Amino acid sequence: MSTEEKSLNFIEQIIEDSLSNGLAQDKLRFRFPPEPNGYLHIGHAKAICLNFGLGLRYNAPVNLRFDDTNPAKEEQEYVDAIKEDLLWLGFNWAEERYASDYFQQLYDWAIVMIKKGKAYVDSQSSEDMAIQKGTPTQPGVDGPFRNRSVEENLQLFEAMKNGDFPEGSHVLRAKIDMTSTNMLMRDPLMYRVLHRHHHRTGNDWKIYPMYDYAHGESDYIEQISHSICTLEFVMHRELYNWFLDQIYDATKVRPNQYEFARLNLNYTIMSKRKLLQLVEEKVVNSWDDPRMPTISGLRRRGYTAKSIRNFCETIGVAKRENVIDVSLLEFCLREDLNKTAPRVMAVLDPVKLVITNYPEGKEEWLEAENNQEDESAGFRKVPFSRELYIEREDFLEVAPAKFFRLSIGNEVRLKNGYIIKGESVTKDANGNIIEIQATYDTDSLSGSGTEASKRKVAGTLHWVSISHAIEAEIRLYDRLFIDEAPDSHKEKNFLDFMNKSSLEIVKGFVEPSLADVKANDKFQFQRLGYFNVDKDSTTSKLVFNKTVGLKDAWEEKGKKEENLLMNMLKEINKYFKVDTKEDRIIIQNIIGESIKSVANFSLLINSINKNISNNKSSLLFANFILKYSDKIKPSDLELDSLNKLYNMSIKSESSFVRYEGIKNLKNDSENFSNFQVQLSELKNSEKNEKVLELL
Repeated sequence: MSTEEKSLNFIEQIIEDSLSNGLAQDKLRFRFPPEPNGYLHIGHAKAICLNFGLGLRYNAPVNLRFDDTNPAKEEQEYVDAIKEDLLWLGFNWAEERYASDYFQQLYDWAIVMIKKGKAYVDSQSSEDMAIQKGTPTQPGVDGPFRNRSVEENLQLFEAMKNGDFPEGSHVLRAKIDMTSTNMLMRDPLMYRVLHRHHHRTGNDWKIYPMYDYAHGESDYIEQISHSICTLEFVMHRELYNWFLDQIYDATKVRPNQYEFARLNLNYTIMSKRKLLQLVEEKVVNSWDDPRMPTISGLRRRGYTAKSIRNFCETIGVAKRENVIDVSLLEFCLREDLNKTAPRVMAVLDPVKLVITNYPEGKEEWLEAENNQEDESAGFRKVPFSRELYIEREDFLEVAPAKFFRLSIGNEVRLKNGYIIKGESVTKDANGNIIEIQATYDTDSLSGSGTEASKRKVAGTLHWVSISHAIEAEIRLYDRLFIDEAPDSHKEKNFLDFMNKSSLEIVKGFVEPSLADVKANDKFQFQRLGYFNVDKDSTTSKLVFNKTVGLKDAWEEKGKKEENLLMNMLKEINKYFKVDTKEDRIIIQNIIGESIKSVANFSLLINSINKNISNNKSSLLFANFILKYSDKIKPSDLELDSLNKLYNMSIKSESSFVRYEGIKNLKNDSENFSNFQVQLSELKNSEKNEKVLELL
């Protein structure tokens, strides 16, 4: 146990308090209770690290208990995948348990509750039960079957168990309090009829317990001391305790439920239902598609177990919900791979480079460091020859200022090799460069110790010898969504925010040291990023997945888009100052093209909301965003904000603002009729002919 209180998270403090209040150390027991209705995702990783981390900290057992109470959605495939994920993350469980292990005991306890008048069979439809339960501000009322006799309830419940009734005909409900302020206490369901095959119990059962009933009782059976779940179950705690009250024996450990904030990650979907939708609708290829936030998808992408554990430790355990930036997860990955991934050379968009003064037929094997962050990684030999591949973007015929790569007349160093100078190019009939000619400084070999080798040049390029290069399929993965919160926008389908560039497949070439790689081997392709060998890879066809870039490209892109919009607001000010219509058209076209290039939905919406003010430049900018962006439409804005924008635009002192505001309003068929009075008043006073034409 820790002695430093400041180092404890609030869950650990609760456990310390339990021990201080008399709970024996050997009575500590935890569990991780996944439902096998999908693959685990990064959000589950936080719960896994918390529960199993507590087990390690307190030397206490942690059970893996599958909440398999809904055979309509559960499969053995998911059970196997969950176990594989846990082991990969580095955790093992004390006992493998299933809620289905306790079906008979749960049924027996339900019988006892019926006999005590604490449960009854309800034969209402689900719609009628919902009405009868009331609302958060209106108490529920007793249903017509609430006072059935014990004998009738026992008879019906046994018939339910025997499969005598169809699904949806009857349920077993706990008899608690239909006027409770906690709606979960208004006679919650305990059992429903399901004629479904269960992956473990087969067709033995025709009724299955509800989660709220089975969960706490299963904790009790396993003598779990601290039942830890996420914040959405706060209101369930009262029910958890009520069910325990019906069976609790003072000689045993009574479980207690505690809640922590789940992991919310931007640019990510955490709903298993929506993840399943992505799989079923073939938006992604599988649950372990490297774009998925599933643990298996992250593993296939190239994430390490250590990076995920470090991420979970970094974000900590909190009581309040917040959103974590996915860039922090990527940072933890880079930090780990930087220390462990060997450096190699690969070219993904190749163009041929010929060193004209290098002898034909000659080859050298140059020494290359495997990982400068790991002294024990050693060195390898890479072949060098007259004809090489370099990245197409690493060459320009005529270089602008601050272009530190190869161009005609300029020098660069080839990594681990020589300094070369661009001399000329060969182009195809369409003007595309198909070959670059260069010369090399024969005395400039890197590490040779000569004066020439010590010369400083502007840039260093990676390369691959053409005669030794191995062709490979490179899968360039990126974030699956282009919006920070793809499932949070009203009247928007999260699929509307799919990143169309989330996967690009290219043919590249890698150095020959990669000939014998195996699935899940990880490398840094120098200057390009970190890559992982995919499970599809074979000896005859290498396949690499891009895991993550060397830098956070999304942060740069986000800042670029924010800066772009800020600069466009400055352009708006110029719009009001120029004298001619032609100049205004030029400025407006620049603004329009810039707005069209912004992909971040949330940024666009926020920019509109921030610019709904009496300032004419801000108002015009808000209208231009609504006009030019193909990412948003009027219904995406809150109605109050939209109405405010239209009202302020119509009343603006600027005819430019009035014109663009009315034009947007006329394109908004849902709201246009609501502004007829304002438009009529404006028509009577409007002096600008262009605005009058719209009216």
